[in-house]
Amino acid sequence: MNQKIKEIIGAFRPISLQDMDEVALMNRADTKFILPLTKIPEILTAVLNDYSLLEINKDRIMTYNSLYFDTPEHDFYQWHHNGKLNRLKVRIRNYIESNLHFLEVKRKNGKGITKKTRIALDGFETSLSTESKQFINQTTKCKFNLAPILENRFNRITLVSRAKKERVTLDFNLSFRNNTNEKAFENLAIIEIKQEGVDRRSPFYRALKKRHILPYSISKYCLGMVSLYDNIKYNAFKKVQLKIQKLTA
Repeated sequence: MNQKIKEIIGAFRPISLQDMDEVALMNRADTKFILPLTKIPEILTAVLNDYSLLEINKDRIMTYNSLYFDTPEHDFYQWHHNGKLNRLKVRIRNYIESNLHFLEVKRKNGKGITKKTRIALDGFETSLSTESKQFINQTTKCKFNLAPILENRFNRITLVSRAKKERVTLDFNLSFRNNTNEKAFENLAIIEIKQEGVDRRSPFYRALKKRHILPYSISKYCLGMVSLYDNIKYNAFKKVQLKIQKLTA
C-alpha cells in the first residue's frame, strides 16, 4: 500500500518547507478523521488538483518521532479523558528528514481552537533540560513535574491548499512504545484538516464526505496511552478503540 501512495503523491505539485511557513497555522481549528490506509490512494487522487504537497530534499513521505511528557498522575491524559475544555500536551518532536527538533506545547481551549507554541532544540531530549522546563512553565503559567511517558513514530504526508489557508496531514504507519510495551497500527490512517476556522467547503473535506468518512475525535497521544498502559481509566476511549478495530480488521 505504501508503494501505491508513493506513486500518487509523485503527481502532486511540490511545495517547499519555506513556502509552507505561510500557512503555519499555529492557532487553528482541527478536524480529524480515521480510516483504513487502503482508502488513502483514492482520496489523494480526488484532490490532486486542489493541493500542493510538502517536499523536503526530494522526500514526500516524512517520518516523525515524538516523545510525550506527563505527570506521575497522568494529568494531561486524564484531562483529555475527562473532557476538560482547556487541556495540554507536551512533547519533543524530531522531524527526521529535515533533522529538526522542537519542544512543543499544545493547548486546546473551550472553543476547540488549538494553539501550538514551540522552541527549537539542538537534539532529542529524553529528559527535559532546565531551559526546556523554563519554557514549559512560562508557556503554561504552571509548574509540572514531568517525565517521558510515551514515544510514537509515524509517517506523514502534508498537503497545502492552493486556494485558501489550509493544511491537511495524513498520518500512517503509527507505532507506540514505552519502557515495557509496543503497539503498531499498520492499516490505520489519521487525517487532520487544519484551518483558521472550520470550513466544510474544503475540497478535502468534501472528498471524505463523499466517501462517507465523517469527522471523528481522536488523539494519537491518548490512543497510545490506552494501547500501552493497563492501569489507566479508558472508558471514554472504548468507542474509538472498537472503531479502529473494525476499520483495520
